[in-house]
Amino acid sequence: MIALVVEDDRVLADLIAFTLRREEFQVFLAYDGQAALEQWREQRPNIILLDLNLPKLDGFSVCSRIRAEDDTPIIMLTVRHDEDDIVHGLELGADDYILKPFSPRQLVARIQSVLRRSGKAHAPAVFRAGGLTLDSNRRTLLVEPDESIYLTSLENRLLRYLMMNSGQILTHEDIIGQVWGSEGGDRDMLRQLIRRLRRKIETASDDMVTIENVHGRGYGLIAPDS
Repeated sequence: MIALVVEDDRVLADLIAFTLRREEFQVFLAYDGQAALEQWREQRPNIILLDLNLPKLDGFSVCSRIRAEDDTPIIMLTVRHDEDDIVHGLELGADDYILKPFSPRQLVARIQSVLRRSGKAHAPAVFRAGGLTLDSNRRTLLVEPDESIYLTSLENRLLRYLMMNSGQILTHEDIIGQVWGSEGGDRDMLRQLIRRLRRKIETASDDMVTIENVHGRGYGLIAPDS
C-alpha cells in the first residue's frame, strides 16, 4: 500500500510516516499543496492524509482538484474544530477527517476503516491476462521491466474490471456502473473509453489480447488464456 502524507509541519509528517511504515505502508511526503498534487500524480497512492493549512495551495483546493480526476481515499488532518470547515471538506469529497492532536493508534484505525469502506484494503494490485499485465495501484500497463504505459483513472477501472472477468462478455450497464458509478456514464462515453484503451493494449501486448464488442450486449476482454 502507498500512502501520501501532506503536512507542512515536518516533525509531525515524519512521525506520521514512521507510524505508517511500521504498518508496512510505502510513504511519500509533501509539505505544500502544489507538491502534494505533483506527488499524487507521480506516485498514485492508495490513500492520502491531507492537512488543511498548507502553503501555496490549501487542503480544500488540493482535495477539490484530486476529486475532479480521481477517487483516491482522502483523510483530512485539521486543527480546525469549526463544523463548517469539516462539512466543507466532506462535501469536497474527503472520506474522513481527524482532529489534531491524534494518537498513532487512532490514525491507523481510521486509515484502515477508510480503506475498507473504499474497497481498497485488500484489493489485488496486479492483474494478468494473456501477455497483458496491469498494475492497478500505479495505473500502468507493464510492457518491459523498465517500461510502462500510464492509464487514466477511468481506463484503469475499465481494464481492471475486464481483466477480472476475462473471457466473459459484460453488459454495457454493468461496465458503466463499475467505471462511473454514481457519476453516471453512458454508452457513448463507454465507446470512447474503449477506443482509447484498445490503442494502449495494442501497444502493451504482442499477444492476441483484444476487447471484443458483441453488438447489443456489451464488451469482453479476450486473451489466449481466457
